[in-house]
Amino acid sequence: MLRLLSLLQVRRDWPGALLASRLEVSPRTVRRDIDRLRDLGYAVAAAKGPHGGYRLGAGEDTPPLLFDDGQVIAVSIALQAAAVAGADIAQDALRALTTVRQVIPARLRPRLDALRITALPAPPGGGTVDPDALLAIAAAIRAHETLRFDYHDPASRADGEGQPPRLAEPHHIVTHHGRWYLVAWDPAHEDWRTFRVDRITPRTPNGRRFRPRDVPGGDVAAFVAARFKGSAATNRWPCAGRVVLNRPASDVGPFVDDGHVVDLGNDRCALELGSWSWAALAASFLRFDADMEDVAPAALREALALLAQRSATAASATV
Repeated sequence: MLRLLSLLQVRRDWPGALLASRLEVSPRTVRRDIDRLRDLGYAVAAAKGPHGGYRLGAGEDTPPLLFDDGQVIAVSIALQAAAVAGADIAQDALRALTTVRQVIPARLRPRLDALRITALPAPPGGGTVDPDALLAIAAAIRAHETLRFDYHDPASRADGEGQPPRLAEPHHIVTHHGRWYLVAWDPAHEDWRTFRVDRITPRTPNGRRFRPRDVPGGDVAAFVAARFKGSAATNRWPCAGRVVLNRPASDVGPFVDDGHVVDLGNDRCALELGSWSWAALAASFLRFDADMEDVAPAALREALALLAQRSATAASATV
């Protein structure tokens, strides 16, 4: 019955046959458990006929949500990680976790108490996001309304009080390495932009309504990942190269992130990496402190030669 309630909460309408199939029970069992939910106070509406189904109504009289075992563990993990999620909700998350512990069945409390995780903080330089700002941005996304906001960018000369508000058509909120970003269409530049949410101060009221757009490629996660790699089109680094390192693959693999390592035997490996510039890519290969062979492409070889020249000049400089 609890699994049935969980399904009713995640979808507006459920055909009876589909519910029975998902729960691996008979339609008669579904009808019986629907009646039991109604006895507990849940307003479950039913439609008769060959395409009939069920819908969980919403309202002030609906009892509190219930969680199954898996949901309890998921909520616990999410609430403990929320303290370093970049939003100013650490205290609220802790109180919510305490509330969950108080209302779950006693048999689950030992599992919940044993599940203690340590989440590392966001990288330095990231500000804390105001939950009210997140809610205001999310409301504008849902209503398809142009967001009016002040943007406090330390690198921008236009930043400061007295400036006219920025205008953007908000589409998605994205988290990346402990920071929050707004993906929006910028009408002034006729292009997509990503804004740090911790730098946004929404203004009221919102602007005019807009017709939603699809991000390039249709996948917001891939689109944002591409932007962080310095690419405006595809989710790959603009500069990529391959070398053979005189170092075992086991020594290299843990430190290549999204690179690719192939074990060549005899304490040698092939390594493919990408970066935002050829000089940065060359430096990425040099950090493994190993002799290199079969360096490709030519642009990478030129970048290595340039870094060698700069390093020799720096080493011979008199302090």
